[in-house]
Amino acid sequence: MSKHLLILGGGTAGTMMANHLRRRLPTSDWQMTVVDRSEKHLYQPGFLFLPFGLYEESDIIRQTRDFIPRGVEFIQEEVEQITPESHAVTLRGGRELRYDILIVATGCRTAPEETEGMLGPKWRVNVHDFYTLDGARALREKLSNFSGGRVVIHINEMPIKCPVAPLEFTFLADTFFREQGIRDKVTLTYVTPLSGAFTKPKASKKLGHLLSDKGIELVTDFVAERVDQDHNKLVCFDGREVPYDLLVTTPTNMGSEAVRRSGLGDDLDFIPTHKSTLQSLKYSDVFVIGDATNVPASKAGSVAHFESETLADNVICFIEGQPLKEEFDGHSNCFIESGHGKALLIDFNYEFEPHEGNFPFAFGPMKLLEESRLNHLGKLAFRHVYWNVLLRAWPLPGISRQKKKPVEV
Repeated sequence: MSKHLLILGGGTAGTMMANHLRRRLPTSDWQMTVVDRSEKHLYQPGFLFLPFGLYEESDIIRQTRDFIPRGVEFIQEEVEQITPESHAVTLRGGRELRYDILIVATGCRTAPEETEGMLGPKWRVNVHDFYTLDGARALREKLSNFSGGRVVIHINEMPIKCPVAPLEFTFLADTFFREQGIRDKVTLTYVTPLSGAFTKPKASKKLGHLLSDKGIELVTDFVAERVDQDHNKLVCFDGREVPYDLLVTTPTNMGSEAVRRSGLGDDLDFIPTHKSTLQSLKYSDVFVIGDATNVPASKAGSVAHFESETLADNVICFIEGQPLKEEFDGHSNCFIESGHGKALLIDFNYEFEPHEGNFPFAFGPMKLLEESRLNHLGKLAFRHVYWNVLLRAWPLPGISRQKKKPVEV
C-alpha cells in the first residue's frame, strides 16, 4: 500500500516542493497531494509594480494547476484543521486527509485588523496596502488620480514578506511622481519600526543614504499604536505622530488562520521550525517551509527556493531513516528597485551581512550592494525565471542553497 505525502499550500514553496519530490519519490510507493484554497497562483513580487502601471494583472496571475506536476493530486479547498497527533488534516468541506509526511507551506497573510483604526472607513480610500492583489489594484486607482500631498510609506511590525518591498515602493513612488511632474508637490516619508532603513546594518546604511539623496524623510523606531483616520495621522506608542494625506501601509504579517485554528503557531501564527533542517520542532513527520516558518530568515521567494532544496533532501533522509541535513543557512538574495531604471542586489544569510562584490560568480556580471541598470533588468527578468524555472524546481546555475563566506578585500 502506497504512503501519502501531503503538502498544504500551492504557492511558491508548496509548488516547488511538489516538483522536487514528485521527481524523487516513486509513484508506486508515494501518493502526493497539494491542497490550496485558490485556483489562481499569484506572482507576489509583481504587486510592487502594479500600482505604478508597470505590470498588468495578466503578468502576475496564472492557474495553480498549471504548475502542479503530473502524478500529484490538486485539491482546491480551505484547510480547516491540522491534527498532527492523528496524522490528519480536515478540509473546510469536512473531508479528512491522512498523511505519512506533512509539509506545511501555508505562507503568511496581512492582518490589518491587528492595528487599531487601520480598517476604518478610509481603508482603501486614503489608507492603502499593496501586499494583496486587491490592495495593489486599489492603490493603482488612487495613484492615477493623486495630485500631491503627504505620502507616508509605513511598516507596522516585523517580520513581513519581502522586507525590502516597502523601500522599493518608496523609491518607485519617487520616480513615479517625478515622471508625473508633481514631485515638488509630494512629501515622501518612510516610517519603520526598525532603527534604520533595513534589518542588516551595512545594507541599512546604504539604503538610508539613498532615501536621503532622494529627499525622502526616514522615521525610525516607530511602532504604531493606531491609525487615526479622523485626523489622518499615524500614532506611535511613544506619542509621536506622523500626518499623511496618503498612507501606504504594510500591515502586520501573520501565519495562516488554519495554523491558528490548529494551535500550531507562535503569537504571530508562524510554526516553530528547526532553522537548519526545516523540520517541525514538535512533530518529526511534519516539515515547514517558506513564510509559514518562524526561522530567522527573510520571508521571500529566494529563501523558499533555497529551503526547498534542503527540505527535498531531508524528506528523503527522513523516509530512509537517515539523519537530517542541518544545511539551510538562511541564504537570501534579492533585487531592490531603487528607481529611475536601477536596482541594487543583496546577498546574505544567518551569519553573513550583505556585502560588496559580484554575483552570481566572482567575476560578475552583477554587482552587489551597488545600483545598476543591469540589476534592474535582472529584477524584471526574474518574473520569467519564476514562472519557468523557480516554480518547477529546476536548478539555477551558480546560485547555491548555501551562501559562501564573502571574500575579504
